This record gives sequence, structure tokens and C-alpha cells, in this order.
Amino acid sequence: MTPRARIAAVGAIVALAATPVAAYAALDEAPAPTTPYVETRLYFGTERSDGGPPVTEKQFLAFVDRRITPRFPAGLTIQDGRGQWRDANGTIERERSYEVTLLYPTSEARAQHPRIERIRTAYERSFGQESVARADAPARVDF
Repeated sequence: MTPRARIAAVGAIVALAATPVAAYAALDEAPAPTTPYVETRLYFGTERSDGGPPVTEKQFLAFVDRRITPRFPAGLTIQDGRGQWRDANGTIERERSYEVTLLYPTSEARAQHPRIERIRTAYERSFGQESVARADAPARVDF
């Protein structure tokens, strides 16, 4: 076997061994069954556009309890963050932020969309925000 053929053969073996099927076969386990979900991430800033005091953790968690939890009682994840974005005036704003992750079955996406939009609008109005960013992505989930 030529050196080039050996390199190709080793590369093919490594590629096959790295696939999930090969990994599960090596472990003699089947992959966990998953369901198609949507993962929605909402990004909440804390600096107010009117120059008022930043949204406190207590205020944010009260908002979550009042506006998000009733719409997503099955659960959610909150992460503290630091973010930056360009405001309507072109200024780069840096601020403490919160990321809320919501998971829901794809079959519920149409029904969840207006609920999520009401959350975004409520936060913007309650805390003087220009926007609440939203990112949606497909996910495979098992609980």
C-alpha cells in the first residue's frame, strides 16, 4: 500500500469512528429518543433608554414570575450575561443582561409565537427598552 493510500485509509477509519453511530455501537447503547423542539432565546437588557436606573435582579425575577412563568410553566433557563449592541442612535451600549431559554415542541410553535411576542413587548414597555432580542433554532430534546 502506498503512503498516500495508507493516509486515506487511516482518514476513513478516523472519520467512521467519529460518527455518532459508530460511537453508540462502541458503547453498545442506542441514542436516546428525541422529539423535535424549538429553542427560543430571549435577551433582556437592563439599561433604560430614558437614562433611569438599571433594571435590578429583583425586578427582572419579578417580571419572570409575572410574565414568563405563567406562559411557560413547564420550565425555562435564566442566565446572567454581559451584552452589547448598537442602539437606535448608533451608540454601542454595554450592559448587564439576562438570557432566557425556552424549549417547546415544534407542534406548539404557532401557538407560542404570540405568547413570546407579548413577553418581549411587556418588558420593553415596563422597563423602557428599545428591544428584546429573540433567536429561534430547531432542537432535538429528550427529558
